[in-house]
Amino acid sequence: MDRRLIELLQKDGRISHTELARRIGISEATVRSRLQRLIREEILQVVAVSNPLKLGFGVVGSLRLHVEPRHLARILRELEAIPSLWHIVQTTAGCAVDAEFVLKSLEDLRALLCERIARIEGVRRTETTLFLNYVKRRYDWGTALD
Repeated sequence: MDRRLIELLQKDGRISHTELARRIGISEATVRSRLQRLIREEILQVVAVSNPLKLGFGVVGSLRLHVEPRHLARILRELEAIPSLWHIVQTTAGCAVDAEFVLKSLEDLRALLCERIARIEGVRRTETTLFLNYVKRRYDWGTALD
């Protein structure tokens, strides 16, 4: 039931509870309670996905931070506190952290790199990639529970 809810919402996040209930064959109350649990347990997040490049943000991209392992937990907490970093992941690339950012200008990028990231103790090196265009962004991958 949860898998089917997720799959339907991945295709159309605006689908009503009534329509979800009808397609799955359950009550609206069941849809509501299951969705609340999925959201509470951070299994699902229902949002409108936008294209920041078309919304006036001039600088969108990613960072790879090479960090000292003993500082990793604190570095992750400090990165989480930076609003322009919307996606942060710990990776298998040595002791690296990848993050994606959305900014208005190159001045904002300079401030992010030089005034915020560079001052975090334990960050050894950063690599920055700017996105020129989104070629493919899909969110309907289903679940691995099939």
